[in-house]
Amino acid sequence: MNSDWYKNAIIYQVDTAYFFDANNDGIGDISGILKHLDYIRGLGANALWLTPFYLTPFRDDGYDVKDHLTVDPRFGDIADMVMLLEQAEEMGLRVIIELILQHTSSEHRWFQEARKDRHSPYRDYYIWADEPPENDDPPMFPGVEKSVWSWDETAQQYYRHMFYHDEPDLNLACPAVINEIERVILYWLRLGVSGFRLDAASHLIKQAGKGDVKKGLGLLNHLRNFVAVRHPETILLGEVDVPPQQYSDYFGDNDRLHMLLSFSLNKAMFLSFAHKDARPLVKALDDIPTPPARACLANWLRNHDELDLAGLSPAERRDVIKEFGPEQDTHIYQRGLRRRLASMFENDTAKIAMAYSVLFSLPGTPIIRYGDEIGMSENLSLNERNAVRTPMQWDTTRNAGFSQAERDKLIAPVMVRGPNRYRLVNVSKSQIQNHSLLHLVSNMARTRLGCKEIGSGTHKIIDMKMPSLFAIRYDYDGDALLMITNLSDKKVQVELNEPEIMMLTELLADEEYAKSGLLKATDRFPVNGYGYRWFTLKFTRE
Repeated sequence: MNSDWYKNAIIYQVDTAYFFDANNDGIGDISGILKHLDYIRGLGANALWLTPFYLTPFRDDGYDVKDHLTVDPRFGDIADMVMLLEQAEEMGLRVIIELILQHTSSEHRWFQEARKDRHSPYRDYYIWADEPPENDDPPMFPGVEKSVWSWDETAQQYYRHMFYHDEPDLNLACPAVINEIERVILYWLRLGVSGFRLDAASHLIKQAGKGDVKKGLGLLNHLRNFVAVRHPETILLGEVDVPPQQYSDYFGDNDRLHMLLSFSLNKAMFLSFAHKDARPLVKALDDIPTPPARACLANWLRNHDELDLAGLSPAERRDVIKEFGPEQDTHIYQRGLRRRLASMFENDTAKIAMAYSVLFSLPGTPIIRYGDEIGMSENLSLNERNAVRTPMQWDTTRNAGFSQAERDKLIAPVMVRGPNRYRLVNVSKSQIQNHSLLHLVSNMARTRLGCKEIGSGTHKIIDMKMPSLFAIRYDYDGDALLMITNLSDKKVQVELNEPEIMMLTELLADEEYAKSGLLKATDRFPVNGYGYRWFTLKFTRE
């Protein structure tokens, strides 16, 4: 049993509807993911995070769940899911699925029954009011939703919805709702999933505590215990966008979340990239309390939502937007950008690889979003966050190899214009180019998997006296690792001031340097603009 597998994992995130269409109806499906598990494993990932595949009206990328126990026919059936889990296990891939507890679709049977009758047992499954409270949270999507309360004509009451109006909030203080959630968890555990991503975790905790976050945290203890006594290797990964000083509340004492998506590091990374200065990222790392022994952060560059810049100062936000998305149509929800990684970095492979080197250097578990490893870009003609949800670009054949359906049947258009169009940017082409972004990211991922010092050890920032350098050292059981990334376009000469280090052995670099392999600690050595060099360390005491 490897109960801490997630601390030395690399997670690949797949949008179920956009990855590969196996039955050629224009929509990605579970069988399509199954066909490409070898690609995911070959990339270096050993865990797969799937976005929702449940029965859904699909108004919110499947996060509007109509039935947690049914696979939407668009994506396949339960037998397809069983086959995916079986094959993934044989290939050494853990599967993490979405656990969407904060809300359901308004088409869910529970909500439809709740609307009909104030005395229905389902009425208490949701949050109702004759008059909305005067002071409540602002909506998550300003400019799209005016309030977190909407009037329901059938129910003759207002219902609460933190997100879209067709996603009513669940009453997580209701014991019957918790019983339903337990049924969902147990069902998928029995089928073989290795973890659950708790969507909107900070919001659902507040709902569980009836507005009191501290009180609601008990739900995480309950969920952790529920999975632990049944499948001890199962993890809970939480979407928690809160100030870092509150992270400890969500980890608890090894009895709440196993992993926490670190929004604070994500924002700090992009501020550092914009300034070509590692200090904002270093400060963000310093601000994060050390996770308990059986917990860790989960880090990413881009995901299926917007690049959320809330929490940065107005000046910092302006700097990031000016660098990565000055055009108005790239902005979203008055807080971020709806862009993919490659276009933010002007399709410069060296810059993108630099960003990945930083990602893989951070303490915690890295997450790769499908398509970012080959340099796909967003489609700004699509609404809201859908801009970053486009079909995977496999090759130069019909519809980028995603589907053989007619173009007007596709769930989203493939990219046919611009520098990231599928005829120029695709997996097939990337695989035969020795220095493609795909090869660079894959080399990093596979090297990172062998670095147990990161997942199991301790870290400290090394001050190189040059703001553009992000340098971090890991120590574990007598072994040590040093990872250096240059955030600027200027080549620099590095000199270590670590007296205990005798020798450096290069693990990975952006190129083969003239002085590579073994280096003495007293040697000065270069790091290219946007370059990176990873070393194992040998000490004088040895």
